[in-house]
Amino acid sequence: MTARRNLYFYHKKDTKMIEKVQSLYDLAEAHQFNIVNDPKKANIIVSIGGDGAFLQAVRKTGFRDDCLYAGISTTGSLSMYCDFQLDDRPKMLGAITKEQIEVRRYPTIEVTIDNQTSFHCLNEFSIRSPIIKTFLLDVYIDDLHFETFRGDGMIVATPTGSTAYNKSLRGSIVDPLLPCMQVSEMASLNNNRYRTLGSSFILSGERKLMLSVVQDGNEHPTMGMDNEAISIRHVKEIEIKLSEKRIKTVKLKDNSFWEKVQRTFL
Repeated sequence: MTARRNLYFYHKKDTKMIEKVQSLYDLAEAHQFNIVNDPKKANIIVSIGGDGAFLQAVRKTGFRDDCLYAGISTTGSLSMYCDFQLDDRPKMLGAITKEQIEVRRYPTIEVTIDNQTSFHCLNEFSIRSPIIKTFLLDVYIDDLHFETFRGDGMIVATPTGSTAYNKSLRGSIVDPLLPCMQVSEMASLNNNRYRTLGSSFILSGERKLMLSVVQDGNEHPTMGMDNEAISIRHVKEIEIKLSEKRIKTVKLKDNSFWEKVQRTFL
């Protein structure tokens, strides 16, 4: 990490948090890191908080694939995106002073709405009905009309996002070394008249997913990109594909993705 010297801290700006993180600023300066106020000038971006803070740090700094992201937890425990605890100075010192450090790369997905608005997601994209009524979506895989979905909504998750909302919908946990995305249903309607696949499915990174909103009172769906909502009216088509962007994070010994899964769920 010695080649990376410009450091940006992403955290809440309230007095309590500023007092908490002051020691981190002092630690970084003591090891000749240049703390910058503009994330565009940084080549290391560190979030302080929890997984939500990490997702926001990545989003607010533009999903940069030319810098290294790291997460520091203030909750007292590690999480899927936070490899360090605020009070664990030796571990942080060991990471920032290494001559050679391993980097893990997390896949992201790119979402385009009506061929106009595009954005990225590190965890998942979600779409659901804004009203108390069955939500209708025509689902296309590449150019194949795969199914007409009726239910509450759908989630498209990255491999790392497979441990989040996707898992609560009984989706599979996917190794982030696999370049793919997972589609999971929210309360699909399945009976003698209507039918969907009824289970999550995984698409190769070479595939393109298209969700076409059936204009039946659901023209203004509720959509989420990671932990942030997006409001767009009269949505017709949503194209989702694996992005070329990969989010780089610190890879520490004894803290692989599957060790994180084990620690979090078992």
